[in-house]
Amino acid sequence: MKKKTLVIGASTNPSRYSFMAINRLTGYNHPTVAIGLREGEVAGVKIEKEMLPFEDIDTITLYINPRRQPDYYDYILSLNPERVIFNPGTENRELYDLLRENNIEIEVGCTLVMLGSNQY
Repeated sequence: MKKKTLVIGASTNPSRYSFMAINRLTGYNHPTVAIGLREGEVAGVKIEKEMLPFEDIDTITLYINPRRQPDYYDYILSLNPERVIFNPGTENRELYDLLRENNIEIEVGCTLVMLGSNQY
């Protein structure tokens, strides 16, 4: 099943894991949207600077530092995703609690590994 995914913290820098994740997600044919600090494009996916009201988001995969995440709490909840993936370095107990209160699944892991091992 294909899962529409929002990458938060997207980058056009090929050495960034968010860049690799967008490439891998599109390679597996998951519909992908992205927001980041700068506009750009990766694998045909436009990186937006604004928190747009994307629809039908199944999964949000985080690539932003926990100190920056509070600015995104309301946005993430407004999208009502099925789950949020906390990639290494993004773990945040405060956000875990908010997600649980809203019945949103939490995955602590690596999007790239999950895709590569058919656990996405």
